[in-house]
Amino acid sequence: MSIRTAAAALALLLPLSAAACSSPSEEPAPPPARKGGEPTLPATLTAQSPDWKSCGAPVGAPPGQQHPPKRLADGTRWECATLTVPVDYAKPGGETMGIALIRARAKSGADRIGSLVFNFGGPGASGVRGLANSAQLFENLRERYDLVGFDPRGVAASSRVRCLPDKRLDAFFAMDATPDSAAEEKTYLDSSRAFNEACDANAGPLLPHIGTADAARDMDLMRTVLGDDKLNYFGFSYGTKLGGVYAHLFPKHVGRMTIDAVVDPTADLKHHALNQATGFQRALNNYFRSRGEDPKAGTARITALLKRLDTHPLPTRGGRPLTENQALTGIVVPLYDKAGWPTLTQALTEAEQRGTGTILLALADQYNGREASGKYGLQAHAQRAVDCADSSSRPTLAEAKGWVTEFTAISPVFGPFLAWDTAGWCVDWPVEGASADPDVSAPGAPAIVVVGGKGDPATPYEGARRMVDELGPGTGILVTYEGEGHGAYGTGDTCVTEAVDAYFLRGKTPSPGTTCG
Repeated sequence: MSIRTAAAALALLLPLSAAACSSPSEEPAPPPARKGGEPTLPATLTAQSPDWKSCGAPVGAPPGQQHPPKRLADGTRWECATLTVPVDYAKPGGETMGIALIRARAKSGADRIGSLVFNFGGPGASGVRGLANSAQLFENLRERYDLVGFDPRGVAASSRVRCLPDKRLDAFFAMDATPDSAAEEKTYLDSSRAFNEACDANAGPLLPHIGTADAARDMDLMRTVLGDDKLNYFGFSYGTKLGGVYAHLFPKHVGRMTIDAVVDPTADLKHHALNQATGFQRALNNYFRSRGEDPKAGTARITALLKRLDTHPLPTRGGRPLTENQALTGIVVPLYDKAGWPTLTQALTEAEQRGTGTILLALADQYNGREASGKYGLQAHAQRAVDCADSSSRPTLAEAKGWVTEFTAISPVFGPFLAWDTAGWCVDWPVEGASADPDVSAPGAPAIVVVGGKGDPATPYEGARRMVDELGPGTGILVTYEGEGHGAYGTGDTCVTEAVDAYFLRGKTPSPGTTCG
């Protein structure tokens, strides 16, 4: 189990068809580099014109979602296309791959500013499906923008990454992720290693070129092909990291950019896990307080439940037992949004009082992308591939084991899992990671709105403050949301909505120190 920066409503996402890699018959010499070290792309890429067509029925969608995305409320049709990008930007005239795009045109042609590109997190979440399912939240922004979503490289319809087959994923997600003996430690590492080796076997040539910097370069090519001088961008969760990396690489190309639910750009693998231990425990404490329960007592109760499950999994209605790891994952899901807290109460009541784990297992399956048929989505595969391409941190088993006490002191519930996860996540990954943490400094970029929530469990508020600092003086403008949940825009908070919409639609930058909620 890995508590990363996953989108909160993955079960609602709508997949489209895949875009394959292609190789030119003859590879031309790479063009000279532009100033700043970025290669000049050939005209075959920069002058391409996407063939926008009506979106077809998705491939591999869950039951009930086997249909094209529905028209918007005013009758606007969704259009889909494929953007051709280099696999390796150091060889821009070489092998190419397809990036899946979706678009809803702006309502007004006369007042149109340009395109507004979205990323909904993960890494590994489909921006094509995510935008189609959440477009009602952005209807105000469609007054002046074409709304554009995309599947980043390696994700969903864009040259997919698949590691373990579905039949092996049930055992992988059910495994003991907090080993108590040398034998369990070996089993844990062997399971993680097998997942990573399968990624190498099935997607090896793509793995060196699947990181966030590559996705940022794809966005800049997308900007050019869409006909925009500047990139207007709205990124959530992992999408905040992608936005920060883009601003660092292309500060002069940044238009109006907002990032919400901000990943701490200063954190390496260990400190990212520490941040999440802090954030999820904070959300759990707030959940207990909302019920009139002492957080220490509630935490002890859940810790005792997990300890029992370590040796005695609970039965479920479908016959698959609920393990400790799956229960922890199931507890995580409702903490992403305050609206999920009643479901957490139901799940814990079922497990503790009735001795069954059906609800917690269903929540874990939602997080892991498992359908009732036993088929899994692709996010877990892409998420690991992108994370390990980005991060050069490779903690050893001994290091992770030594951190368990530190993590447990922060969160008795989530800490042990997150400490062990640092060793298993990128163990024996075939590609060296780019750096310990991303460079998001963006001298010369215009104002970027940074929205941080005080009750965000997955990307704690402190990360938003650090992003503002790292972007540089005068660039990051912090908007604070005094509320619960992963992400502030779309919660219904009028203050957040008005601040972000005024920035995108009228260029009005929020006052520094703006607080909402």
